Amino acid sequence: QVQLVESGGGLVQAGGSLRLSCAASGRTLNNIVMGWFRQAPGKEREFVAGIKWAYGITRYSDSVKGRFTISADNAKNTAYLQMNSLEPEDTAVYYCAAFFINLLGIIYNDAARYDYWGQGTQVTVSS
Repeated sequence: QVQLVESGGGLVQAGGSLRLSCAASGRTLNNIVMGWFRQAPGKEREFVAGIKWAYGITRYSDSVKGRFTISADNAKNTAYLQMNSLEPEDTAVYYCAAFFINLLGIIYNDAARYDYWGQGTQVTVSS
C-alpha cells in the first residue's frame, strides 16, 4: 500500500507559479511511477505529468510541456509539480497518483492504470 497526501494548491493570478507537493508513505517507492492528474468541473480527469521515481524519467501532456516540471525527492519521499506561467485553463483539482512499475516500464497517461490516489488539492488561476 502507498498513501499519498497532496499540498500546495491555492489561488494565483495568470502568469504566476505554484508548487504542488505529494508526500508518499508505505511500501518502498523505488519501483513506482508517480503521476499528477487534474480534473476541472464538468471535465474528465486529465493526465498532467508522470515520473519513474527511481530513474527520474518524465512524461508530460502537451498542454503543460515547457511550463510544468515534475520531480521526486527520494530523501523526503515527496514528489513535486512546479507550475509556471499558469493560465486560467489550468484551474482544476490536482491529484497525485501512483502505481508499481511493470515490466514495460511505461509512464501511463491513463488514470485507470494508477492504483493509489491522494485526496486532491484545488488550484485556481484568475485572469
